[in-house]
Amino acid sequence: MRSYKIAVYPGDGIGPEVIEQAVRVLAAVQPTGGFALEMTTLPWGFRHFEQTGRVVPEDFLDVLRPMDAILLGAVGWPARLPDHLTLSPLVKIRQAFDQYACVRPVKLYEGVRSVLADKGPRDIDFVVIRENSEGEYVDCGGRFKVGQPDETAVQTAIHTRRGVERILRFGFEMARSRRRKLMMVTKSNAQRFAYGMWDEVLQAVRGDYPDVASEKQHADAAAMNFVRRPETFDVVVASNLFGDLLTDLGGIISGGLGLAPSTNTNPERRFPSMFEPVHGSAPDIAGRGIANPIAAILSAAMLLDWLGERASGDRIRRAVEQTLAGGHKTPDLGGALTTGEMADRVIENL
Repeated sequence: MRSYKIAVYPGDGIGPEVIEQAVRVLAAVQPTGGFALEMTTLPWGFRHFEQTGRVVPEDFLDVLRPMDAILLGAVGWPARLPDHLTLSPLVKIRQAFDQYACVRPVKLYEGVRSVLADKGPRDIDFVVIRENSEGEYVDCGGRFKVGQPDETAVQTAIHTRRGVERILRFGFEMARSRRRKLMMVTKSNAQRFAYGMWDEVLQAVRGDYPDVASEKQHADAAAMNFVRRPETFDVVVASNLFGDLLTDLGGIISGGLGLAPSTNTNPERRFPSMFEPVHGSAPDIAGRGIANPIAAILSAAMLLDWLGERASGDRIRRAVEQTLAGGHKTPDLGGALTTGEMADRVIENL
């Protein structure tokens, strides 16, 4: 039987609640899928910080390195610990394991209403690929005269030709498996050095993919068009910051962040990739049993795709589609199901 080592990092807030349900769904597909997941749960995050003074142990990268994949819930408890401390280990994971392709599907399911009037499932079905290792993730800058009236802060985003080219090629390859359309999002009219290079790299590589129609938009225009005509998008490639902003907008127009999965991918498979829902830890609803587990469940399906168990990933997606089309909803979608009850419906539909 095929066997895979999975690190389960539930994290903070609603993270443990939704990951518990994703793990239940994964357990339900293993017997018929012909594979086994050896799961190691890692009790890291805010509670770990309270006990040890660290969000993760010092050797956390060594713990994760031998794994085939990482399933993450959510991290952060802003009222008790600044976000830059809880997020720091995630940035280190993404960079140390060269998870440079953050893939975030934007899909409206039958049975779910979009906030956009007159837009249905056929109109909202695209993927945003966010460059996940450079840009604002490179800690380049500092602060001078801290606390004084003339305090100065400098934060510089770093872009490399290698980084831009490989994320664009990843996007072109994905477009070939979809509707063969790629949109690159930058802001070269205002940030001409960094995004001027993005424009040049697109021009240099697009000829290698004559079967894919490619174009570019500025970030502000793309945000407008996500709302105005989402049906025109297929694969969107963006820098770290713009990709992060656009995918939150994509999550909302496709029914809410409770439905939005994502991956942090090392395409060369030299390191484990990480799978997580786009939503945050939502401490305000933690422990109430009302968090939507669908984003975590769909992230688990993407994890199976990555492991080569695509048939089981497809089974989970079909079960989710049937669940939502059947009108089963948690409170964020206008329903009354608990977190566990929502997962129950998905497992029944498997």
